[in-house]
Amino acid sequence: YSRIHDRLAPLAQRCYSHGGKQETDEEFDARWVNYFNKADIDSWELRKGMNTLIGYDLVPEPKILDAALRACRRLDDLATAIRILEAVKDKSGPHKDIYPYLIQELRPTLDELGISTPEELGMDKL
Repeated sequence: YSRIHDRLAPLAQRCYSHGGKQETDEEFDARWVNYFNKADIDSWELRKGMNTLIGYDLVPEPKILDAALRACRRLDDLATAIRILEAVKDKSGPHKDIYPYLIQELRPTLDELGISTPEELGMDKL
């Protein structure tokens, strides 16, 4: 699989109206991984970060989601972890191959942290 950003290249560009330097995909990913890896992140910062990230016109890379899910585990916040997975599935929209790819990439982390997907919990049947 190529990078998700590459598949949605027109959507993934981050331009800033102030004429500043455009952030590369790698810089963007590193910024968000570092944000969620903060040892002292609290529940509000986790939710604020995810709301901001989901507001962008892109689907977050697996490494960003991995860091966010690990932050959920550090905060013992299973509900937010499941909401992250639901938001990413919704964000994938009509691109039906993106969500299964993300789950495949996140499977080792989900198993390690004991996080079930919404589908495994039967929430997709509600």
